[in-house]
Amino acid sequence: MAPSEEVEIAMDAHAMLGEGPIWDDGTRCLVWVDIMEGHLHRYDPATGSSETMEVGQPVGAAAVRSMGGFVLALRDGFGLVERWGDEVRMIADTEADIAGNRMNDGKCDLTGRFFAGTMAFAVTPGAGALYRLETDYSVTKMVGDLTISNGIGWSIDNRTMYHIDTPAHTLYAYDYDAATGSMANRRSLIEVEPGVGSPDGMTVDAEGFLWVALYGGGAVRRYSPEGDLVRTIALPATNITSCTFGGDGLSDLYITSAAQELTDDQLAREPHAGALWRCSPGIKGLPPNDFKA
Repeated sequence: MAPSEEVEIAMDAHAMLGEGPIWDDGTRCLVWVDIMEGHLHRYDPATGSSETMEVGQPVGAAAVRSMGGFVLALRDGFGLVERWGDEVRMIADTEADIAGNRMNDGKCDLTGRFFAGTMAFAVTPGAGALYRLETDYSVTKMVGDLTISNGIGWSIDNRTMYHIDTPAHTLYAYDYDAATGSMANRRSLIEVEPGVGSPDGMTVDAEGFLWVALYGGGAVRRYSPEGDLVRTIALPATNITSCTFGGDGLSDLYITSAAQELTDDQLAREPHAGALWRCSPGIKGLPPNDFKA
């Protein structure tokens, strides 16, 4: 695609809660989830074809495994899929003692650890947390007292980790030690003002700028590493959930959306709510990190 902020529909999926897009360079496909439907989608931009895999429970995020298949953040904890279409193998139950919670958004760091958070189905304040899954399948709770643990990313030098708590309308930054996977010195980097939607999923581009999806705001915003708003891409859908770069040269921005929580009148005005969208903003993304196990 030539550089353009004009968005197009890549896949008119009518997802209830589309989320977690990630580029799989091995298959040259865009992988993303429909959380509450328990669907893992795979879209091939070369052919325009897509396929769907049912994982049997709500799935908040997926990351490509270096050994093949995917690591998943599920309702019941962390799981693995060896190959597309295989059954899920659970490797950690994470919050087995909290029946009302599920896992949500997640991403891998440079060394191949998988970070993913939780939230209550009832969106109970403070019921969520952020966890780190090591390549030996051990799990560490990193942050507690979250409501909707959401978008995750890292600075280009991997010395800063970004993490969103959606109802707090805040994107936090942490000092990050890639050698140990430790997070420290939390501070508020971006506070999204009232009335424009809530920060949801995010990605970092090749210039180190942050792209943040606005749920309820019908847009994706680009912020500088210092937290300054520099660009907004509007979409014809209210509930924008996440974004990532993919395609040739990682030059296409793929954007997920959700049909949930829209009234009948809103759905009539937004017939493509829940679609996977795409634009070419003239900026490239960073290669996604695999789960190295």
